[in-house]
Amino acid sequence: MQFPEFSEANYHPVVDLSEGYEVLDLSRSGSSQRATEHPLTVGRYDEDRAIYTTALFAGGRSIHMGIDLGAPVGTPVYAFASGALFCQGVNGAEGDYGPTLITHHVLGGRDLWVLHGHLSRASLTLHCLGERFEPGELLGWIGDRDINGGWPPHVHIQLCVERPETHDMPGAVTAEQRSWALRHYPDPRAILGPLY
Repeated sequence: MQFPEFSEANYHPVVDLSEGYEVLDLSRSGSSQRATEHPLTVGRYDEDRAIYTTALFAGGRSIHMGIDLGAPVGTPVYAFASGALFCQGVNGAEGDYGPTLITHHVLGGRDLWVLHGHLSRASLTLHCLGERFEPGELLGWIGDRDINGGWPPHVHIQLCVERPETHDMPGAVTAEQRSWALRHYPDPRAILGPLY
């Protein structure tokens, strides 16, 4: 499934990265806990990560299906395009998303659902299910470790071309699931732009 290039569509930034950012390499063990030189970071799509050690990822789920935009707790998260709130909830397991929103959009006549994970609890109070929003409208804020599954503060952005059944998507898949997942969870740079 292809979507318009960022440069052609001119989507609104989900997180303001205009001051620059560091692209992380999370394929090495222990890399998620290291200090970064920049307060803003980007974690890559389709990266085979060695950092997943909780029971949630048992069975070899290590290939990341979203892009992580790291920023300080409370950083605003914005709508990239017009759409509506599809569903929301808390994925509370250790290592999971914590407060999560899924938005629905129509791009080029095609449905697209976007998961925004690791948000603050207050993010679940901003919009009602089905409520419409415009590009640049506030969707929520980046949450802290105590609510976001234990991760450094960031928002996980994941695209999906099939209607989700709930406020969850597998953020990491096994090597055997990779081909299927790449078709169902396209590269978020289609809406985020050429971050790396």
